[in-house]
Amino acid sequence: MEDPIIPFELKRMFLGEAPLLFYVEIAVRTVIIYGYTLGLIRWIGGRSVTQLSMVDLLLVIALGSAVGDATFYPDVPMLQAMLVITVIVCLNKFIDNLIERYDTAKRLIDGRTVAVVRDGRIVRQGLILRDISALELKSLLRLKGVSNLGQVEFAFHESGGGLSVFHRDTPVPGLPIVPPQDVEPLASLSDAAPDTQACCVNCGSLRRAELVTPVTRCTDCGRTDGWTPAVTPPVIRPAA
Repeated sequence: MEDPIIPFELKRMFLGEAPLLFYVEIAVRTVIIYGYTLGLIRWIGGRSVTQLSMVDLLLVIALGSAVGDATFYPDVPMLQAMLVITVIVCLNKFIDNLIERYDTAKRLIDGRTVAVVRDGRIVRQGLILRDISALELKSLLRLKGVSNLGQVEFAFHESGGGLSVFHRDTPVPGLPIVPPQDVEPLASLSDAAPDTQACCVNCGSLRRAELVTPVTRCTDCGRTDGWTPAVTPPVIRPAA
């Protein structure tokens, strides 16, 4: 029968049952495994290090387990861990080559670029394909310095997860997204003159103010979140 565990026993908590010399072995194991893994990562190349795609994320997870186990588990031989690390890295390199050479492989593995804003209007189908909400997209646009959808000609959600935004040379009336709606409510539709434009508070689609009411369903996004007067934004000069 094993001895009962004594709670908060400092020797067990910090040292365990291994001899002190095993800590030196852990340090040696860590240096060897780290150096070996670093060499393989350098061999993969810049693309996989600078762009955390779906494949690269899987590489990080798999390497984390293989590298960590070999550094301090005494019953895990380092050669076995090195074999696992080598196979993982080589598989990642093979998949990277497929993605670079074949468009079909890139679409299947990394996905494809999706338009999420077109002519100042949020593209509902793009949000569905990327499984993001209009609120999430507006947050991403604000991080890109966009204060009004009327400033945006196109926005693309890239296969790697980033957002590419192309500004209009001359902004048009659109949906203001600064400040966020949960910080300051949008202007009421009653503030819009009948001969001006109103926009859907969800997707930014434009309609003549006299043709909509606060509960009119948007024909583009299908939502009934409401309408607000379209605002002409200032000209934005993208940073160099």
